[in-house]
Amino acid sequence: MTEKVFDLEFKVRDYECDMDHVVNNAVYLNYLEHARHEFLLGLGIKFGELSKRGISLVVTRIEVDFKASLTSGDTFTVRTQFSRNGRIRLQFNQSIFRKLDNRLMLSAVVTGTALNGRGRPEIPIELDLVLGPTD
Repeated sequence: MTEKVFDLEFKVRDYECDMDHVVNNAVYLNYLEHARHEFLLGLGIKFGELSKRGISLVVTRIEVDFKASLTSGDTFTVRTQFSRNGRIRLQFNQSIFRKLDNRLMLSAVVTGTALNGRGRPEIPIELDLVLGPTD
């Protein structure tokens, strides 16, 4: 199994918090998605270029365990660990750690794939080259 790790730092903005002054649960999914996009961009994979060729990277499943809440002004790191999960599955194990005390705030498993122009799962060769072989 090929595994790659990527860390990205964020800061909570006021408008991301709900009436209880904590980050709204849906906002965490935005943090995770942005970290995955930056991870792939760092590998030279650009969503726009894939899309122009009829290739769509899609999420098929997300499992999230909320451990604690971030609040306005908190700085935190999203750690993304990528591994191949079979021939057509891409798996991202993601964690959010608060910078102040390195406390685990969230852990998630995000599974996805690539769809070709006919809407069928198919990992393009350039993804295979940069993401590594299947198990």
